[in-house]
Amino acid sequence: MNQIDKFDWAILYELQKNARLTNAELAQRVGLSAAPCWRRVRALEEAGYITGYHATLDRHKLGLGVLAFVRVDAAQNTADITLRMEESIRLLPEVTSCHYISGAGTFELQVVAKDLESFSSFIRNVLLHLPNVKDVHTTFSLGEVKSSSALPLPMTANPKGAPSR
Repeated sequence: MNQIDKFDWAILYELQKNARLTNAELAQRVGLSAAPCWRRVRALEEAGYITGYHATLDRHKLGLGVLAFVRVDAAQNTADITLRMEESIRLLPEVTSCHYISGAGTFELQVVAKDLESFSSFIRNVLLHLPNVKDVHTTFSLGEVKSSSALPLPMTANPKGAPSR
């Protein structure tokens, strides 16, 4: 799959909004019959455009009241040491996202915790013990304005014709 067309964009748009659509519902929304729609979804998955499906959970209802952004400074920035840090960070369930960043620091983490006490324990007992951690700097979310994993797709992806950007 070298290039995606308007039907592929529409499929991505609809699945991003609701990945629980049946193939028949998806096909109807994008203007295809069921079999070609199913083939296109499989092709998009195989080509890596669709990397998975998941449920979005409410962290507050799950007792995770603290959301923090943690900048991790590395003591050294060599390839091997950085890869070891990355591997260690990937194993931490409290870290919901991690980015290798430019500027001050090496990584920017998004961390969730039950409360400030458990967050503090995570920093002291886990994060500061990762290989090559020099320092951590934390800021806390005081309120979520927007939280989404949806990517901005071209307006042609919206079969309903949402307003132009």
